[in-house]
Amino acid sequence: MKRRSPILVFAIIVLVLAVFVAIVGNIFTSHGVTQQNLLARLKPPAFLTGGNPDFPLGTDRIGRDMVARIIAALQMSLSVAIAGTIIGAVFGSLIGFVAAHFRGWVDEALMMLVDFQASLPFILITLTLLAFFGNSLMLFILLMGLFGWEKYARLSRGVVLSAVNQPYAKAIVALGAGNSRLYLRHVLPNVASALIVQVTLTFPQIILLETSLSFLGLGIQAPQTSLGQILGDGRDYLSTAWWISVVPGTVIFLVTLSMSIVGDWLRDRLDPMLQGRNA
Repeated sequence: MKRRSPILVFAIIVLVLAVFVAIVGNIFTSHGVTQQNLLARLKPPAFLTGGNPDFPLGTDRIGRDMVARIIAALQMSLSVAIAGTIIGAVFGSLIGFVAAHFRGWVDEALMMLVDFQASLPFILITLTLLAFFGNSLMLFILLMGLFGWEKYARLSRGVVLSAVNQPYAKAIVALGAGNSRLYLRHVLPNVASALIVQVTLTFPQIILLETSLSFLGLGIQAPQTSLGQILGDGRDYLSTAWWISVVPGTVIFLVTLSMSIVGDWLRDRLDPMLQGRNA
């Protein structure tokens, strides 16, 4: 039995811990995420000189507990990233399936739309829409869902075109199976591995995009919080209260890096060509 890489094990542990903290993390703190204590503002973490055990990771500029804020921010960032990834994967894959099924002018029109999306800087599209329609959580999640959908469209189209030309697909059609049965029961399971790998590669990119926009003040808005928002709040205190930025920055780094490592491992395991090369 081949041993897993220690780096992969570490990445899996980080992701499991992040999900666990996001789900039940509130039990680890008695402070509310918006609870202020001006007498305890800018307190360092408990393991530093002057730290308070009641605030293990210190406090921010208005005395809010950093543990409570990080937990709430992790919940928000993961929720937005998961929702955005699902929206992009479903929408893009559906476009790819439709293009592969109808072909002809429908395929050309949809692929032209894909090329148009890929040619535009997504950050400019996001900034334009947020400025025009205003910022709301639902709009922000939908915008995160539009990120990378063209990758799913291209991937699913190519894989479906290859799958429907296989002998098993032609035999199923010859036996009288309808399109829904062909795609849902036979083609989709065979292309699922490629789509899963793409999901694991897109997920950390959406987290970085969300945190970047929140850092600039264009993403998640108060009273809600995200890792990027906390990071932005602490940029003016790097010399006096570095933990306000360093803690969320470290969480962002570990989660995105771990997800990328797991995504690379899944690609090696699920891609038949890479399996043959590593055998």
